Amino acid sequence: MNSQLQNLNHAPSPSLLPKSSIHTNYLIRHGSPSLINILPRHPVRQNDHNKKKSSSCVVIRASSGELGSSAAVSTVTTTITSTENKAVSVKAVVTVQVTGGVLSSIATLTRPLDEITDLLGKTLLLELVSAELDPKTGLEKDRIKGYAHKASHKDDEVIYESNFTIPAGFGAVGAIEVENEYHNEIFIKTIDLQGFPNGSVNVPCNSWVQPKFDNPQKRIFFTNKSYIPSETPSGLKRLRELELENLRGNGEGERKTSDRIYDYDTYNDLGDPDSKDELARPVLGSKEHPYPRRCRTGRPRTKKDPLSEQRSSSVYVPRDEAFAEVKQLTFSAKTLKSVLHALLPSLETALLNPELGFPYFTAIDSLFNEGVTLPKPKTSGFFQTIIPRLVKTITAGGDDLLLFETPEIIDRDKFAWFRDEEFSRQTLAGLNPYSIELVTEWPLKSKLDPEIYGPPESLITTELVEKEIKGCMTVDEALKRKKMFILDYHDLYMPYVNKVREIEGTTLYGSRTLLFLTEDGTLRPVAIELTRPPVGDKPQWKQVFTPTWDATGCWLWRLAKAHVCAHDAGYHQLVIHWLRTHCATEPYIIAANRQLSAMHPIYRLLHPHFRYTMEINALARESLINAGGIIEGCFSPEKYSIELSSAAYEQLWRFDMEALPADLIRRGMAVEDPTAEHGLKLTIEDYPFANDGLILWDAIKEWVGDYVNHYYPDPTLVESDTELQGWWTEVRTKGHADKKDEPWWPALKTPENLIHILTTIIWVTAGHHAAVNFGQYMYAGYFRFNGNLKRLEGIIDERNTNLKLKNRVGAGVVPYELLKPFSTPGVTGMGVPNSISI
Repeated sequence: MNSQLQNLNHAPSPSLLPKSSIHTNYLIRHGSPSLINILPRHPVRQNDHNKKKSSSCVVIRASSGELGSSAAVSTVTTTITSTENKAVSVKAVVTVQVTGGVLSSIATLTRPLDEITDLLGKTLLLELVSAELDPKTGLEKDRIKGYAHKASHKDDEVIYESNFTIPAGFGAVGAIEVENEYHNEIFIKTIDLQGFPNGSVNVPCNSWVQPKFDNPQKRIFFTNKSYIPSETPSGLKRLRELELENLRGNGEGERKTSDRIYDYDTYNDLGDPDSKDELARPVLGSKEHPYPRRCRTGRPRTKKDPLSEQRSSSVYVPRDEAFAEVKQLTFSAKTLKSVLHALLPSLETALLNPELGFPYFTAIDSLFNEGVTLPKPKTSGFFQTIIPRLVKTITAGGDDLLLFETPEIIDRDKFAWFRDEEFSRQTLAGLNPYSIELVTEWPLKSKLDPEIYGPPESLITTELVEKEIKGCMTVDEALKRKKMFILDYHDLYMPYVNKVREIEGTTLYGSRTLLFLTEDGTLRPVAIELTRPPVGDKPQWKQVFTPTWDATGCWLWRLAKAHVCAHDAGYHQLVIHWLRTHCATEPYIIAANRQLSAMHPIYRLLHPHFRYTMEINALARESLINAGGIIEGCFSPEKYSIELSSAAYEQLWRFDMEALPADLIRRGMAVEDPTAEHGLKLTIEDYPFANDGLILWDAIKEWVGDYVNHYYPDPTLVESDTELQGWWTEVRTKGHADKKDEPWWPALKTPENLIHILTTIIWVTAGHHAAVNFGQYMYAGYFRFNGNLKRLEGIIDERNTNLKLKNRVGAGVVPYELLKPFSTPGVTGMGVPNSISI
């Protein structure tokens, strides 16, 4: 499966186009996984078109496994493909991906009508577009048209070919318009124009093309040369603008599966009030409940709530955002529903008492060792389609035996989660390393209204803390020496405590967990405070629990830790994972497709990092975060879960704090230090997430910096780039409309501004998401960047064998590999993907 997943991202890597030997040396140093053609940044300008006919370029050649200094370099001279002096005969080779879905090219190829089309040789109509206007008339030059016919079919690809004679004076080909003569959509990977005297012209497509019978608009595909708007060749300006208009749509009507339209809407489709009153949910994305925006689907409104949208068994995403077939095989909507609607109810019936959950620890063990017998489903092979990451099955007789994959931590130490040291270690090296903060104010105090929530002062007192740390230092000394840390789930959870407690069989508290940094660099939990606000005639209730040795106190301490773990699990999934990666990223994607042309270098830089995110988010709205979905059934806030993530968005989310260095500084986990590595000094030296994350952050920033500085050598080009400015304006004012007036949004005026914004976005979609998600698939890395990732991998391996680093190595300790760039085959807890793809 790993080898399949490496090919998920069809979009080609954006080429870094060097303008000096510095960039060439960068490529040589970091190597390249394949042959890379490096073209000059500036295109042939309009007024120089008849003068400039050739240009030099550097070709860096490295075999698939070569990295660093082993890459061989050669310099050659090429000529931009042009037809100024004489006619040229070229062949267009169109590569079509065969898929097995209902709306697929393989269905097209087997239809009788389309077979006749193939026989007639009129499968795809191609129109070659000149990059420049006619210098005499100032108009676009006539298209060169021709039909492509089916030439060969091998494995999962069909090749179509067409021959063209390009007349003298036509100039360079800048784009190709395609009309699909079939009756079904097809997926075009690339179009190559072969036969020019000095090389081929490559047109990356990687997109579905609808039949002309459904959509009469011809599809526009540009060559692989990148242009900022001011440098767009004259013959392509109109098409560049037209393609963006098509992608924006008119904001009306219900979206069809085949549409490629990007627009905004609120999260008004999570509830289902027409089905049951208790399934009504508030609209997220308003003054009362601020939230990022999602992609508009245009479905009808519900009968009971005119503000809410009707639910659907299939949530629209723009056609090119849908999973490729190999991704569908590993994570399809059908598979997700299989887990949610069949697996979970079956597990409930397998328990002795579903109301009480697991009655004893060995019942949990049985999920891994003995399995759960489930009734044979009506559909053959049903459980064989279950997500491999979750379960494995053995078919025996008439029933299916369900076995869960055993987590690595359970293999190493079955009761590791029970121990204080593991409880503390996971705040630095677990799935949620984003919540721990340095204590900077004492005594601890709530910021909530005491008239509503009761006395704000914490019961974790100076005397209690000094008793627990055994007199090794005073609280004042601990604060000065940055020894005290906190998990603070008090103020965010408190407004929901009484609401949740009204739900039968549930409970909730606000919580504070105080931790002390020991001399060996590990954390030790000191105290946990659980709080319930006033309700009715009952005053506020709060109690502090500490580690103890008597039987009752010991179990009360464990119970308090269990509550904190539940709070942390909910916060991790609802805020750190869903809100800060999946949800907050969707507006960047929508804005990029509406405002940045496919030929814009920044679009080409960002596109691989946005791959599959919108489809994943749509599936989440369909079956995970919806009313009655798995999120509400699994986490403490229950039906208020996603509403709580809206409260977190309002109180805590800031774009300028999403950058890793800024986030660490905000939480007191680092301070700026120009003399330190990465420019930061960590408060806790052995902080695996921060240690590894900062290396990845720097690698991304260096790579993005070289890329941006190449395309924007003149700083004024950033502010004058209309598409770029339109994208950033729309991210703020439409995608995150409820925060559009916040003063902390970074300005976009210089290359430095752009580098920081892009680095932040890429970090969130790659490093941040990988650190808080499960094991990932192989990173489809880029050349300039691959060498740095290999270096990071070596550093992580070395750190995971250093016995002095007790938060990442030791008896029963799972090594910290969540930010290890590459993954071995199978299901692993390593590998940083380039996008939020699960």
